Amino acid sequence: MSGHSKWSTIKRAKGAADAKRGLTFTKVGNAITIAAKLGNSGDPETNPRLRMALEEARSVNMPKENIQRAIDKGLGNLPGQTLEEVIYEGYGPQKVAFLLEAVTDNKLRTLQEMKNIFDRGGGVLGGSGSTAYMFKKTGEIKVATKGGEKDDEILEIIDGGAEDVEDFYDEGKLSYAVSVDPTGLSTTENYLKEKGYVIESSEILMKPSMTVEISESDKIDQIINFAEKLESHDDIQKVYANFEKPDETL
Repeated sequence: MSGHSKWSTIKRAKGAADAKRGLTFTKVGNAITIAAKLGNSGDPETNPRLRMALEEARSVNMPKENIQRAIDKGLGNLPGQTLEEVIYEGYGPQKVAFLLEAVTDNKLRTLQEMKNIFDRGGGVLGGSGSTAYMFKKTGEIKVATKGGEKDDEILEIIDGGAEDVEDFYDEGKLSYAVSVDPTGLSTTENYLKEKGYVIESSEILMKPSMTVEISESDKIDQIINFAEKLESHDDIQKVYANFEKPDETL
């Protein structure tokens, strides 16, 4: 079992702020609409991406009527602007690679706004493929430990097909992050439930396979502030970066 990655620690350290800033009804609604559109289904049982979006909606107490409206929009049952999923890539402060997942009804507008944020933040927005090769699509399931203590039973999930298990502390509570191939996310999640573990979250994310270490606190603050500007944009769904910081600065 490896120690939880520094990148993931940084990502989760911002969790409380992200919940307030990023998980707005607009963003969650867009995620639901895109999931229903791309999966061509409003049934979470047959549309895994929609299921994850609905879990996110419940976590922010999104009203049921808002959820249904977002699903209907994705299925083309409501008039209005068409949403598209877009990926943006670029380099931020300290040449840190960024990969952004966005949903927009106007790609030209969002592209220009992304360029402005990168330019003002001391970075540069790149073309397709400029940073994507530094990230790997990964399924991640966070589960609570049994009784708040480490146990060896969780390691059995590796034999069941999981790629890695990492332990980490979030607000003083010990949890596990299980990495799996995205196609096996639901199977692994069910396995963990059968073993008595409580699922805290389940998502598909882009995990950096190549990282750059930043040790100076002022540079770290610069990078995080830049990431928060990106996250605060209404069209941006997810922000991924490939930096990590040494243990002594955590």
